[in-house]
Amino acid sequence: MTVQIWAEDNNRYLAASLKWLRLLLQQLAPAPAVPPAAAAAPATPVASAPPPGASRGWFTARPQPARLPPPDSVETVPLLSGQAPADALRQAADERDAAANSDPPPALVLLAQRFGLTAFERDTLLLCAAPEFDPAIAPLVAAAHDPSSRGAPTFALALQAFADLDGRAWDALSPHRPLRYMRLVEINQPGATPLTASALRADERIVNYLKGLNALDERLAALLAPVDASTLVAASQQATVEEILRHLRLSTSDAGVLIVQLLGADVRSKLAVAHQVCRAIDRHLYRLSLDALPAGRLEIEQLARLWQREAVLLPVALYIDAEQLDAPSSELAAFRALLARDLGLVFIGRREAAGRVIDDSLDIEVGKPSGAEQHAAWLQALHGALPADDAQATARLLAGQFDLDLEQIRQAGSQAAAPAPGTNAADTVWNACRALTQPGLDQLAQRIVPKATWSELVLADESMRLLRQIAAQVRERYRVYEEWGYARRMTRGLGINALFAGESGTGKTMAAEVIAGELKLNLYRIDLSAVVSKYIGETEKNLRKLFDAAEQGGAILFFDEADALFGKRSEVKDSHDRYANIEINYLLQRMESFSGLAILATNMKSALDQAFMRRLRFIVNFQFPGPGERKLIWQSALAPDVPREALDFERLARFSLSGGNVSSIALNASFAAAQRSAPVTTALLLSEVRSELRKLGKPINDAEFR
Repeated sequence: MTVQIWAEDNNRYLAASLKWLRLLLQQLAPAPAVPPAAAAAPATPVASAPPPGASRGWFTARPQPARLPPPDSVETVPLLSGQAPADALRQAADERDAAANSDPPPALVLLAQRFGLTAFERDTLLLCAAPEFDPAIAPLVAAAHDPSSRGAPTFALALQAFADLDGRAWDALSPHRPLRYMRLVEINQPGATPLTASALRADERIVNYLKGLNALDERLAALLAPVDASTLVAASQQATVEEILRHLRLSTSDAGVLIVQLLGADVRSKLAVAHQVCRAIDRHLYRLSLDALPAGRLEIEQLARLWQREAVLLPVALYIDAEQLDAPSSELAAFRALLARDLGLVFIGRREAAGRVIDDSLDIEVGKPSGAEQHAAWLQALHGALPADDAQATARLLAGQFDLDLEQIRQAGSQAAAPAPGTNAADTVWNACRALTQPGLDQLAQRIVPKATWSELVLADESMRLLRQIAAQVRERYRVYEEWGYARRMTRGLGINALFAGESGTGKTMAAEVIAGELKLNLYRIDLSAVVSKYIGETEKNLRKLFDAAEQGGAILFFDEADALFGKRSEVKDSHDRYANIEINYLLQRMESFSGLAILATNMKSALDQAFMRRLRFIVNFQFPGPGERKLIWQSALAPDVPREALDFERLARFSLSGGNVSSIALNASFAAAQRSAPVTTALLLSEVRSELRKLGKPINDAEFR
């Protein structure tokens, strides 16, 4: 109801202002031509004394000489019987003053207060906006000023109608005064047209504001996105919110101007904190991406002024997504130019404060909810959907594996009430978490669908024990790190990294598949050709994207041929050696801080840097299979439905072949049998063994094939 009452008061004020403006323009319009017969008769003088209100700079009454008659299209305000024009103008001014005293004030009065407009500037803005409200204003403007102007107001007309007696109205023409600086009016100044004679019109955003429609400027709406972040923040994040609010209260500026740099890897958490701060101070948060910034200085200046205007008209705050601030220098220059302006409350989202971008900013570290907070949130989300003991165990697994914010936990936990067909509630929630954390690695990695199982993996007992230990540590991370307190003691990353070392074909990739299948996680094999770049700094950027995308815990990173990335650092002889060592150093640090499971595979263990070897938690050696292991591999090499005769696995196991070689032989033999429409036989397998040995360049003993 309050909004409706204000709208009625605002319309009443606009109507009174337009009535007053029409009477004023009628007074400025030329009088009708005097007939020749009456030329000698004395003309009725026009009062030269200004009526009440003139001291406010609204208008100055002047004697009007006889001029050409106004156009027929001019609509005039009817006067009361016997009422003089000056009396009608005075009465209209009084009505306008009375309508301006509403609480809250009308839009034009409020706008003048917020921008610090003088009375002349306020009435000039009304003159420029009036043709949008009243079609009768344009003919009156043309009649009062210049019929060729087509009803477009000018500063010259405003000076004639509203000029202050002391002459300070000329200040309004300055580019530093609000009318021009804040783009309240638009100036059409073609060629050498004087500024005072140039056509003026009120900006569309301002016209809408005066009507009572207060929405974000559409020119900004194309660049900005409203932040509809989760209002759920953990206790640790709420402490960050309170810290920012405390600094805002200490700000000496009336507008609470402050630049807050929110540092951390998780964008959603930073947005949630900024959104919560804005909720506390009743502001709307808008997000601006760094790559959306225009490059030109003029465009940056226009963007800054439009946002400055919005910060006056609306309770808003700006969030600049500057995660990739170290990208192109043009973007960095545009970013600095924008922040050089007074933009009100600004949040800057950055991963780390590498290099000071802006002085006098508040740097705040923002992290995701702690493991204990996530565990508590999971218990709340699963309450009622699972028995208490199952909910406790499931919450422990979820909090240990996935690193989610409270809104994501609520979203995934809500699916426990309606499990997917064929799955239980715990599996449904787990799959929902995998979908939420599906990393964007398509350009840098290849997703492998795990199909191998423990029964298919043939390794030495020690290697199998280590693999099962890796899977067990991933499952029990929450219990050991959070409940037993290791997270409070360890200064390094809480992730798990392992090295699979062995010759090609010994089962390193299959072992990674088995672990991924056991843990129900996505497996991504890193494409080194997409990661490693010859350009300085690009490899580090790609690695950062890679690890950041997998931080939420929904994937296992598998670096095949890891020696290409994790090789030994060399003696620095030129700049190439120095930057190559920087890449290795960065990779060592990032691997150490990675919170997930990373598996590295190499058949050149000796080529790895020793500093990196010390940082590995597990080193699993994949030995070349002996006769006993080869027999087991041969027994499971053929697919279950392949037709076969009795096979001599003892004889086949005599050949020194790896598991990968055996798989290739079995596949080739299956195709050969299909072509002949016959079952797979020992003789057929021996034939393919001979071909495989030739391919590997190994010697062939014909006696073994007789």
